[in-house]
Amino acid sequence: MKKIAVLTSGGDAPGMNACIRAVVRTALYHHIEVIGFKHGYEGLINDECVQLVHQSVANIIQRGGTILKASRSLRFKTEEGMQQALNNLQKHHIEGLVVIGGDGTFAGAIALSKKTNIPIVGCPGTIDNDLVGTDFTIGYDTAINTVIEAVDKIRDTAESHDRVFIVEVMGRDAGLIALRSGIGSGAEAILIPETKNDTQKLIERLSKSRKNKSSKIIIVAEGDESGGAYQVAEKVKKQFPQLDVRVSILGHIQRGGSPTCMERVNASLMGYNAVQALIAKKQSVMIGIVNKQVSYTPFEKAIKHIEDLNPDMLQMMEILSM
Repeated sequence: MKKIAVLTSGGDAPGMNACIRAVVRTALYHHIEVIGFKHGYEGLINDECVQLVHQSVANIIQRGGTILKASRSLRFKTEEGMQQALNNLQKHHIEGLVVIGGDGTFAGAIALSKKTNIPIVGCPGTIDNDLVGTDFTIGYDTAINTVIEAVDKIRDTAESHDRVFIVEVMGRDAGLIALRSGIGSGAEAILIPETKNDTQKLIERLSKSRKNKSSKIIIVAEGDESGGAYQVAEKVKKQFPQLDVRVSILGHIQRGGSPTCMERVNASLMGYNAVQALIAKKQSVMIGIVNKQVSYTPFEKAIKHIEDLNPDMLQMMEILSM
């Protein structure tokens, strides 16, 4: 193998730069040339490529986002767009491709792999942690720490004014950010897509909660069936008009920021093993870390196979928030 390419696709996640750095430097160590395609699959179609050398990835391990930029490409889903992407891979004599992203990125890799013999391996880059085949995706640890820091600050003002704060976090299809950050921040309740009748349970919980609690934090995943934090706030206010209810939408701050130490180490390990996997002629697999060991999961099994949340975690949340 003499030349590989790397791209980041979908939503950005802290730690992607650490992964890019590991891919580039591992490849160069093995005397493999590396180019990066900017803006994900859209950049692959447009041939937005840059040569990557040691200096290209210097001083980026601590930076959030991705130096290669990221986007979602509708054109890549068309025959014409796919063919143009293949033409550019062939034009640059690419012998292996590393894609960093989530389920949409891997779905694109599956489609691409059906039309080419070029091996493709993936590194899981998404703050949602909703892929099977790895304990933690790139970006998840930083995202939940960002939420924790924000909620700690919100609780200060909640305590000062005896308020109920309903905090909305990211998680369109999965509530893992809400669950872990809810436990870590000592929230009184969490509302997540994986459980049903959340709002009614919340009303019942609030009616039974200790009266001497000076503040209450409720974490809501954006994909919960309740419709989001504002809808939950309306229902709570209607049921408990005496409560001072406020809403805080954390939004895209969860995607940004300097990656944590664990994030940098895991992302580096995944990037390093992605190149090793290409050299070993593995293809159409996601590099993950399970029980501290590197794992290889076929793309088809990794995407959109969200496992049920650990019931012990949910029960612990209920008990500790009383």
